[in-house]
Amino acid sequence: MFWRPEMATTHAMQLMNRIYRHQRHIYDFTRKYYLLGRDRMIAEMDAREGARVLEIGCGTGRNLVLAAQKFPAARCFGIDVSTEMLNSAVRTVTRAGVAARVKVAHGDATRFDPRLLFGTSQFERIFISYSLSMIPRWETVVDVAISLLARGGELRIIDFGDQKRLPGIFRRLLRRWLSAFHVVPRDNLEAVVRARALAAGASLTFERPYRGYAQYAVLRLP
Repeated sequence: MFWRPEMATTHAMQLMNRIYRHQRHIYDFTRKYYLLGRDRMIAEMDAREGARVLEIGCGTGRNLVLAAQKFPAARCFGIDVSTEMLNSAVRTVTRAGVAARVKVAHGDATRFDPRLLFGTSQFERIFISYSLSMIPRWETVVDVAISLLARGGELRIIDFGDQKRLPGIFRRLLRRWLSAFHVVPRDNLEAVVRARALAAGASLTFERPYRGYAQYAVLRLP
């Protein structure tokens, strides 16, 4: 049997659906205690009138709703490989009353066509919140995101950091717990994004907030 990209997408969808089929119902309540920095990232996006905002790995739609509420003149889009999560996202967006400005679709972050899904090929703002640590080919996702940025656009990434400035026992227990959900912190995220920024002629700011619990990258195209 020959390997095809569609097979990887199907496998990822099945895995994420298995993990989140039941957890999606309590996801937003529980994750607010340890997915730190998401609200700051959204608040700093500065998505002005007419801006197209894309979240890669939109999950339950929680972040997209916040973005739509903070930037009412922007259009928001989201993709996720989990159909279970997308079901929750549709309900979240509808309940929040922002369905006219927020669209979500099923897509593999490593290979999706935004023109086919959303009717547009570029975005002024793209953000990825605690998703790269769940995607095996996460470097490809970074490449795809940069390729979709409009001129002057920004890519923002928040995810788990190396936790080196936190107690060793905390780091070990956290990583053991995360591994149960197929989450692997990307300790070389800064090096990868910095190399991509250099190649794209983009600027990059990189922080490790909360004593290294998280890492926060902002790549800006000229």
